[in-house]
Amino acid sequence: MATRQERIDAFNHEGSPPTNEPLEVLCEDHVGTYVIPFLCQWSNGTWQNARTGRHIEATVIGWRVPNKKSALNL
Repeated sequence: MATRQERIDAFNHEGSPPTNEPLEVLCEDHVGTYVIPFLCQWSNGTWQNARTGRHIEATVIGWRVPNKKSALNL
C-alpha cells in the first residue's frame, strides 16, 4: 500500500492548477487520501466536476493530467 507521501508525490501540489482543464484530483479528509472518481476542473476559484460544472466540496491537495486509461474510466 502506498504511503500518504507517495500518493501526494504522484500529483502536482505546488502553484495554481491549470484553469478549465479536466484533471484528476487527490483529496484528503479525516480518514485519509482519495482520488475523486470523476474528472474535475479548476474554474472561477473553485473545483468543479468537469462534466457537470457542479462545485465539489472536498479538500483538494493535488492534481494531475489524467492518462488515457483513467480518462476512459472516469
